[in-house]
Amino acid sequence: MMLVLLMGYFAVIGDNGLTVYKQKRLEDQQLAKQIESLKAENERLQAHVERLNSDPDAIEHEAREKLHYARPGEVIYTLIEKPDPHRAGSPRLPSSGSGSPAPSSAANQ
Repeated sequence: MMLVLLMGYFAVIGDNGLTVYKQKRLEDQQLAKQIESLKAENERLQAHVERLNSDPDAIEHEAREKLHYARPGEVIYTLIEKPDPHRAGSPRLPSSGSGSPAPSSAANQ
């Protein structure tokens, strides 16, 4: 009887037991999802490479977007975003304390 209980214990909890089997099955499913995701990304990147190898417009678009290239005579304007005061870590502008803007010098004349 004791031998049967001992064998049952190792069958469920041992190094190759059901608990380890279930963990390995879950890990296998997660890795299969990751493989499928990487395959899809690889296909997308392969299509992008083929487009760059065959389409001059795609090359120009990539050069303009990533390298900020321009054609002769073109001017590129870069817009700088104002800091968002609601975002954490963004610098806050000092306030005058009254809540209303200070009067301009042109209004006083």
